[in-house]
Amino acid sequence: MGQRPRVIVVMPAYNAARTLERTYRDLPKEVVDQVILVDDVSQDETVEIARRLGLTVVVHLQNRGYGGNQKTCYLEALKAGADIVVMLHPDYQYDLRLVPQLLQPILEGRADMVLGSRFLGGSPRAGGMPLYKYLANRCLTFIENLAFGLRLSE
Repeated sequence: MGQRPRVIVVMPAYNAARTLERTYRDLPKEVVDQVILVDDVSQDETVEIARRLGLTVVVHLQNRGYGGNQKTCYLEALKAGADIVVMLHPDYQYDLRLVPQLLQPILEGRADMVLGSRFLGGSPRAGGMPLYKYLANRCLTFIENLAFGLRLSE
């Protein structure tokens, strides 16, 4: 029997102090080997809270934006020996109890990548998604689905 793949959760963070601890607390630790938070020059206590929680913390010296933050997240996860990388926003808009279910198709070799959705089986607004983000997401998803003939949830 082979060794369990190394699962690393990465969190691209910017001003996530208000929700970071709750997000981390609800993360199913039994399936996660390490959590790496990449801070994009937050103006709040994100870094201090992450360190207090025992997360591996990488701090950008200059804001690199969401895409740049993601790149750092993936590079750091690979440097740490990740077999599977789970990107999770520390804003508590996803149901973290579903992480083991999202990993299952990868662990079984049925998928190379799995995407979560805040819209399937729940209400992203109840999870804290601001109204403007909700409306923008709905509109852009509708246009993408129409243009590309897809059925994406977000």
